[in-house]
Amino acid sequence: MSSSARSLVSALLVVSPALAGGADLSPHVRGFVRVAAPRVALTHVRVIDGTGAAPAEDQTVVVADGKIAAIGSAASVKVPEGAEVLALAGYTVIPGLVGMHNHLYDTAWRNVDDDGKLLPPGFMVTQIAFSAPRLYLGAGVTTLRTTGNIEGYTDLEVKRSIDAGRSPGPDIDATAPYLEGPGSIFPQMHQLKDGDDAREMVAFWARRGATSFKAYMNVTRAQLGAAIEAAHALGLKVTGHLCSVTWREAIALGIDDLEHGPVFSATDFQKDKQPDQCPASGTSAWSELGVDAPEVQSLIRELVARNVAVTSTLPVFDASTLDEPPSPRVLQAMAPTQRQSFLTARARVTPQASARTSALVKKEMEFERAFVKAGGLLLAGPDPTGNGGTLPGFGDWRGLQLLVKAGFTPVEAIRIASANGARFLGRSDRIGSVEAGKDADLVVVKGNPAAEGFDLGGVELVFKKGVGYDSRKLIDSVAGTVGVR
Repeated sequence: MSSSARSLVSALLVVSPALAGGADLSPHVRGFVRVAAPRVALTHVRVIDGTGAAPAEDQTVVVADGKIAAIGSAASVKVPEGAEVLALAGYTVIPGLVGMHNHLYDTAWRNVDDDGKLLPPGFMVTQIAFSAPRLYLGAGVTTLRTTGNIEGYTDLEVKRSIDAGRSPGPDIDATAPYLEGPGSIFPQMHQLKDGDDAREMVAFWARRGATSFKAYMNVTRAQLGAAIEAAHALGLKVTGHLCSVTWREAIALGIDDLEHGPVFSATDFQKDKQPDQCPASGTSAWSELGVDAPEVQSLIRELVARNVAVTSTLPVFDASTLDEPPSPRVLQAMAPTQRQSFLTARARVTPQASARTSALVKKEMEFERAFVKAGGLLLAGPDPTGNGGTLPGFGDWRGLQLLVKAGFTPVEAIRIASANGARFLGRSDRIGSVEAGKDADLVVVKGNPAAEGFDLGGVELVFKKGVGYDSRKLIDSVAGTVGVR
């Protein structure tokens, strides 16, 4: 072990007795804290600041009272007297990730018969509100949007528990229950009756603390338009995973964000598309449609002109391919039932089906590059659903890897996964980049991800508002439970 590594390990084993940075944390949460001094200096570290700037070598980052007090070359930044010093030569600091499609539930198991037909009462979703926040924080996700709420109060209560210091986890932008129309396969989703019902739902959940809304696949244009109008009147935003409403229709109604990218969710180009109905053909037109097609380029220009963001969720689709073997650490995190469900689903994927999905993932990557090149705001989140192979936290780092595979540089991938999310949430003055005056939401990573790639195993320390959490301890605390709690 190098001297710098020994210095870091030594520092991580010492928690300030005063716990000044975590004074309001419960004893349980304090058990995950490794650095809580009121002033901390991260010295001789490489910084990738999230703004898109090139990595800066041999930097010192000074944290004081939960904020980034100073950042600059190690030769020029003075370490405050009495500060706890972490010698970090060989390590990289990146901003805390801002996950923009990060659920607190799981969809691995389905109620199906021997022929694969969904049985009553429908597709039941399992909350993992205990394990998910720990995995997110352990992976360096310090802020997230839940982007879809199944049980109504769960996301709100988890947020309140974290904010009160009773539970470990990121800052949460709590999404209200789904705005879904008639015909949903999910019995846990309310099915809107009309526009008035949509307005009432927005008002009800906003009063209870929801800060964003998500429309789902069977919502109608009238319901979506009413929800957007009601949310915007309250200064809140609406995103959507759509099907019955096309992307162009949603853009015209004023939607703020669209999930997954069009290759997996836009029905604009389906010949059998009928108003307010999901076409039976799904999004099959994309198997033949190229990103350079005039109609796709026109859609990109419309998105950019209307300031509509797009959320990249590449990990959830990538998990349905056979391109890479499952990560042993991901399998270890899963509860036995989750692991069985995922591995069974994966075993049923044929090479031909995998190749088709891989081709669509590649096309979605091409769209995302073209969208960003045109000036679009691309967000990122793992969407830990699908066949159960995409887990909270692990999926966020897989997303960084896939953004690089899509053609973005590692520096660009970090910006997409941090600063862009902060911008969409209206919090760029506080989070999303490593800059003086902002919250000390920082991730300490062994090595140089800009040159060596992204590996969650390299994350050693996650600062949230200046309190440093032990990444591995958080992740190990839920090993074997993900999928059931």
